[in-house]
Amino acid sequence: MTAGGRPAGDGRRLRELDVLRGFALLGILLVNAELMAGPYTVSGGGPGAPAPDRIAAWLVSALVATKFSLLFSFLFGYGFALQTRSARHAGADFAPRHLRRVLGLFGIGLAHAVLLYPGDILTTYAVLALVLYGLRGLAPRTALRLAAGLIAGLAALLLGYGLLIVALTDPATAGEHAPRAAETLAARRGGPARVPAEHLRELPSAFATALLYAPNKLAAFLAGLAAAKTSLAQRRGRDRAWLRRVVVRWLPVGLAGGVLSACCTNGPLDDRWFLAGKAVAVLTGPALAAAYACGLLLLLDAVRPAVAGFLAAAGRMALTHYLTQSLVLAWVFTGYGLGLYDRVGSAAVLLGCLALYAAQLALGARLAARTRYGPAEWLLRTLTLARRPGRPEPACGSSRRPQDEPRPVP
Repeated sequence: MTAGGRPAGDGRRLRELDVLRGFALLGILLVNAELMAGPYTVSGGGPGAPAPDRIAAWLVSALVATKFSLLFSFLFGYGFALQTRSARHAGADFAPRHLRRVLGLFGIGLAHAVLLYPGDILTTYAVLALVLYGLRGLAPRTALRLAAGLIAGLAALLLGYGLLIVALTDPATAGEHAPRAAETLAARRGGPARVPAEHLRELPSAFATALLYAPNKLAAFLAGLAAAKTSLAQRRGRDRAWLRRVVVRWLPVGLAGGVLSACCTNGPLDDRWFLAGKAVAVLTGPALAAAYACGLLLLLDAVRPAVAGFLAAAGRMALTHYLTQSLVLAWVFTGYGLGLYDRVGSAAVLLGCLALYAAQLALGARLAARTRYGPAEWLLRTLTLARRPGRPEPACGSSRRPQDEPRPVP
């Protein structure tokens, strides 16, 4: 039984997952904003930048980068298992439903990449969701072993290549590998017509980066799939002793890895150590992501229930919030609006993100009180079910009500 008294595995939407998804939106926002604000924002602007900017960028790299995308990917895998179970309970054929959802997600992601942010993750999720479908029959233990192998393999690849760069690159020329603002500055600050053209130019490199880190995302998918198959959220979501053990065991590992990774990617080590730092982030990121998730569930019992309500409301409409974040950031930093690309430091970006996230929580709670779906969720659900979301499922020998079916999640 869950804490709410209903049987575990009945297919209902799990509040704990929505809370974690709403929380993960903050980390996604912080990382994407640093990348969209300018070529030097991620590194804090270099040695000559103000100390607050260097500190803000360093903290985002150490505590946020990689960790929240892993948490989001884990929740995607968990949601996939719930959707599989829901289709089975409803007597529906899951394969065509899943294919329609993947195509819809890919289409939304491609439009997002071209119009707003070429570093879009939805297209990657759509492709990996097809791989996950093929692996859906794996036993939980096998899925976890495969996930561990993917993480170890990617970390070894990055570390090996990174150490080769360290050995063969002259430290005096390391800075030459830093991104140059002049290449994209005019296009990003130009008129609205120039922004999509610049995004199209960047898509090949963005897709190449997504392909490189795809094993990391797939590993998180598999971990979420395994967790759902063992009903982890239902069994452990309110088990304070178990949650506390996870935090105590993995938080030090994750923090140590985050600090080492940030030292390689944001200083004091030079640019030659960038890939080595990424290897450390891949290897230790899951530990910090798990500690964050369990720590948040522990804290929610100690704070006002309204806090969990705000996070859960945002998590229910995570796709809408994700796209809204990109829309606001594109308006602020590109020629769509203010054109502040490469004109705002990391500290100001960080503060702006916190303000935007707070506004999203407040407005999202009001929207969730009025409707079950955000606009993007409504569109994706319509494409997935090939019908309007408000219409009931055809009777297929199941007594489950349509409202008991878990909502698709990004």
